[in-house]
Amino acid sequence: MKMWSHFFTSRLLIFLTFFQIFVPVYPIGVNYGTTADNLPPPKEVAQFLRENTIIDRIKIFDMNTEIIKAFANTGIYVTVTVPNGDIPSLKDNAKAEQWVKEKIKPYYPDTKIRYIAVGNEILHWGTPDVIDSLVPVMVTIHKALLKAGISDIKVTTPHSLGIMVSSDPPSSGAFRSGWDIGIIKPMLQFLQESNSAFMVNPYPYFGYSPGNDSYCLFRPNPGFVDKVTGKKYDNMFDSLMDAIYSAMKKLGFADVPIVVGETGWPSLGEPWLTWVNADNAKSYNDGMIKKSTSKVGTPLMPGKNFEIYIFALFNENQKPGSLAERNFGLFRPDLTEVYDIGVLNGTTPKRRSHDGPAASPSELVGGGSPSGGSGGVSGGSDSGESQSKADDKTPYGSSSGHTYDPPALITTVVICGVVALYGLHAIFFNIAVYLY
Repeated sequence: MKMWSHFFTSRLLIFLTFFQIFVPVYPIGVNYGTTADNLPPPKEVAQFLRENTIIDRIKIFDMNTEIIKAFANTGIYVTVTVPNGDIPSLKDNAKAEQWVKEKIKPYYPDTKIRYIAVGNEILHWGTPDVIDSLVPVMVTIHKALLKAGISDIKVTTPHSLGIMVSSDPPSSGAFRSGWDIGIIKPMLQFLQESNSAFMVNPYPYFGYSPGNDSYCLFRPNPGFVDKVTGKKYDNMFDSLMDAIYSAMKKLGFADVPIVVGETGWPSLGEPWLTWVNADNAKSYNDGMIKKSTSKVGTPLMPGKNFEIYIFALFNENQKPGSLAERNFGLFRPDLTEVYDIGVLNGTTPKRRSHDGPAASPSELVGGGSPSGGSGGVSGGSDSGESQSKADDKTPYGSSSGHTYDPPALITTVVICGVVALYGLHAIFFNIAVYLY
């Protein structure tokens, strides 16, 4: 009996090893903004994400300690953000060390802090003082982390695509003159040396125009061929990512990973924004989930598995700007889905989803808070929650009507199957270890 037990256990351990290798774990992230007065407490949010979704990482727009503490021991990665206004003071090594001591060490490693984002879209929105301080502060914070004995938290900073002077076709991708050599090249050098990633916020939503909706929304379309590379593009996301890659390659840093810090599509907007609806939001963000889980990559980066943070977790009823700004969320404040893209893991029955706004149409006049960012659970912050979504102009266009999407159901079933297999994997692994 003992001999059979050893034989069974050894074979089971070999099987589980191969199972663990060939069943991949894919990163699915969201931006957790809090510019609202009706959101659930962070502890409830953390429990919901851990128990009921396949989302395994979040990004916040400040150093909200209530959120950071709420995600302790959940296994969910957290990216935190240094407020824009705090950046210049952290050029001083002693102040950077004190900042790490006060803002990071009390919560790490219980909370799995993955990145420290130094500001948000600084080159697009920052003052000259903040822009000049950006790379030096990334360096001082990294050194402070190492001095504190922390080597697995990486330092980066998110960029809007305002850093690009050219992106179409993708092979022409180039950073703006002045920023390219003066700021972005030394930044890429730092990211390469510290094994970090270049974080960008591509929004095909802002590139929408009549006639290119399918190209923006991952729907079938003829696409186009970049005559320089011979590569064919059938969606705008791939085109933007390859333009960024081309710009990095021209500076000699094609090997630095690219992380998608923000991308998304609103589900409700003003009546004249006809391309803003739940069907289009579902189509785009479903495409993002598939990008994150398929390991298909892009024409110039085949096989790449991008780390993607969808904007946003919640509809936020106090965001300034248009009605669309308040309706980028995957979930409403009551934790029901705005639309289904397969991020619920099936562990509990789904509440019935219905399309609707975070704020009523009456908020079109004078609605929202005068400050951006995420602040506390309902406050403001100078970190700036992707101001580009509020200020970028979107051209007029049209959208298609509601259609049934079978692939979304298939994706959900497959994901739930993988989750179930992982549960069986854990059970059998424990049995094997016990028997061994």
